[in-house]
Amino acid sequence: MRKLVSPAGIAAVLGTAVLLSAALAGPGTWGGAATEPAIVDRLAPAGAEHLFGTDDLGRDIFARVMVAARLSLLLTAGATAIGVLGGVLVGLTAAVLPKYPRRALVWVMDMLLAFPWLLLVLFCTVIWGATATGAMLAIGLAGIPNLTRLVYNLAASVSGQDYVRAARVVGVGPFGVLFRHILPNIANPLLVQAAASASVTLLAFAGLSFLDLGVQAPEYDWGRLLNEGIGSIYTNPMGAIGPGITIVFAGLVFTLVAEALADQAGQGVRSVTAAGRASMAPTGPGRAARAEDAAAPDGAVPQGAGTALAEVTDLRIAFPDGEGGLVERVHGVSLSVRPGEIVGIVGESGSGKSLTAMALADLSDASAVVRSATRRFDDIDLNTPLARGEGKRLGTELGIVFQDPLTSLNPALTIGRQLTEVSRTHLGMNRGEARERAAARLRAVGIPDPGDRLRDYPHQFSGGMRQRAMIGMALTGNPRLIIADEPTTALDVTVQKQVLGVLHQAQQATGAAIVLISHDIALVSGFCDRVVVMKDGAVVEELDARRIREEAGHPHTKGLIACLPDMRSDRDRPLPVIDAPLSAVAPPDEAVQGGAVAKVPAGDTGTRSRPSAT
Repeated sequence: MRKLVSPAGIAAVLGTAVLLSAALAGPGTWGGAATEPAIVDRLAPAGAEHLFGTDDLGRDIFARVMVAARLSLLLTAGATAIGVLGGVLVGLTAAVLPKYPRRALVWVMDMLLAFPWLLLVLFCTVIWGATATGAMLAIGLAGIPNLTRLVYNLAASVSGQDYVRAARVVGVGPFGVLFRHILPNIANPLLVQAAASASVTLLAFAGLSFLDLGVQAPEYDWGRLLNEGIGSIYTNPMGAIGPGITIVFAGLVFTLVAEALADQAGQGVRSVTAAGRASMAPTGPGRAARAEDAAAPDGAVPQGAGTALAEVTDLRIAFPDGEGGLVERVHGVSLSVRPGEIVGIVGESGSGKSLTAMALADLSDASAVVRSATRRFDDIDLNTPLARGEGKRLGTELGIVFQDPLTSLNPALTIGRQLTEVSRTHLGMNRGEARERAAARLRAVGIPDPGDRLRDYPHQFSGGMRQRAMIGMALTGNPRLIIADEPTTALDVTVQKQVLGVLHQAQQATGAAIVLISHDIALVSGFCDRVVVMKDGAVVEELDARRIREEAGHPHTKGLIACLPDMRSDRDRPLPVIDAPLSAVAPPDEAVQGGAVAKVPAGDTGTRSRPSAT
């Protein structure tokens, strides 16, 4: 409510109250004076008895203006609703359609948007006739292209966020993503646009009625009253100025409402900083086996560790280059993760770390072309369409921790709503059970008062707490593999250590394997069992994390290690610079030439990536 305690907000509330009062009370209060002729008072000038004077039949013009408020506002609301609802439906439909139907629909809307709006209104008015209903349909339908473009652009920007990808990985369907994750996040600009459109719609109705193309006698709205008053502008100016003032006042109110709604995004954020540590007890199916694995002494290999939990072989990922071809970004990568193992993937930006991990999780972008000899999670073949029940397994047994929790968590939903999604979608829990499980996960990752914090929104958490909440979300199912995509990049060193401690506790308690992606080879080598070094879309070396300094053989790995200063570093000398091209590894089919990315023929698509199963 604080956004209303401002000059624009107060003016919007008062103006809306005046308009609603006139619309509701107008016909009952001024109906008699507005309709009963009085010949003796015809064409009376404005005065105390008749504020706007009278018309040629002696009817009070001010009373007619008050009575016309209901019809004018109803027609405005109807046309605005048609435009907004049509724009939302067409825009969201375009956002979920395949590539070519989407382009065709957007092109049609863009052509209509390029056509002069007023001419489009007049064209539609001719089709449906010069009536109030015809004018409402014409104005409403003419406003759909503008709203469609806004909704489509907003939906396209939101659909690329990490929290939408996280919703897909837990099995939320396309309609659930649209109405639970996308629409709430675009609601505020839509409301602002709707209020602004109402102002334009009101003026359009007044213009059509003034031109005798809108409301017809014996009905009347503000535009028709303006038309009637213009004939006596020299004898009674208020006969035309009165309805004009009312139209301007209503348009100004709608504009103030839009401004007050726009202020909603600028509200202050309460920052909460708290940290804590707690032990985590494994739950769910497989609890005993994972607890035994976690309790195994150092150096012992958990039972079943010889078989890879997840693996890819000869993974290649390409993207369209805009010229009909494909540019390959990942070249023949092979990677396996055993149960309970912590594997680190390290490399510079653009080396293909995240692309490889997302392909392993079946979360590659829709535009990516993914092909591989093998790509599986447990016994689920990710190169083929998922069988019945396999999507549910992926949603519960695979957890994702994205790089930026502020964009990975849906800002329009509470933390509790997001942490209960997996439990209610896949585990069949009711609302109470799901909230208890979510609170337990928040408690497990060190967030105090978890029951109360479930009601908070992501912006009410500090950066470290948001990352902890993301880890808790990854643990709400029964994860066997957790993919952490640079989870400590935006955090300070102290919070980084806390987040890694939470991940380590989760791994020990559940026995889940972890794939940790990072730029920091020191962080990866200190946290992981095995380190995979990538450069230019290819794996250049795999090393035991405990002996990475001694066993590093590739120049790129040695360069990454050399860039890490320690207490023995000579501070008078600059740090080494990694500038050597990738020459030790030559992927098959000459996909990499001296460190440059080669193009793949457009026809050689292999297995195209698909959205995560729903």
